[in-house]
Amino acid sequence: MSFWRNIAGLAVRNLDEAECAECPPGLPGEDPAFSTAVTALGAKLAKADGRAHADEYDTFAEVFQPEPASMGNVRRLYQLARQTTRGFESYARRLSKRYRHCPQLLEDVLDGLFYVATSDGAVTADELAYLERVSELFGQSPLVFRRVKATHLGAEANDPYTVLGVAHDAPDADLRAAWKAQLSEAHPDRARARGLPAEFIEVAEAKAASINAAFDAVMRERRALALQGAA
Repeated sequence: MSFWRNIAGLAVRNLDEAECAECPPGLPGEDPAFSTAVTALGAKLAKADGRAHADEYDTFAEVFQPEPASMGNVRRLYQLARQTTRGFESYARRLSKRYRHCPQLLEDVLDGLFYVATSDGAVTADELAYLERVSELFGQSPLVFRRVKATHLGAEANDPYTVLGVAHDAPDADLRAAWKAQLSEAHPDRARARGLPAEFIEVAEAKAASINAAFDAVMRERRALALQGAA
């Protein structure tokens, strides 16, 4: 099943995520504005690392699979759009405005763009900056971007969610439970009680400090995002 039909299928599964009273009428995959914006974003992503090769369209088509009837038009738009990254923000804003009430649909688009970026085995800093900017223009929180990024590239070792061993979208209660469990296991008093040498106690203290720092970082970030959302 093609990406376009997968996107359209969201309307069947979750009305509030794909097709709703406030979204454009019809299915997203049948919306020319939607397919135009996604094609342009994919094409300009190919140019984000400073080079755009003709065969990159094959990767885009493999991931997004345009309908056969529209393949010619999609290819022509792609070839035109890939000449420069200029204008990608306009396409992202347009897509965000048109589907602002369909957050899961926009996340699926970001997910597809990550597939394109990783298809050659490496994602450059310029490509990551491009994807992060698209996510911002989609109105997605940094947590959404980090979660999608981690799905494709793996979580960074210093990511506080990785330290706590929880998902980026874990509820606060799960975060707090993970923090307490890890802190209890790593607490220096456990090392002292077992009669371990001072070096082991120092390691335990450092680990406990990193667990506390990770929990504090997550909660600060979540509070800041909540304040932004309330503003």
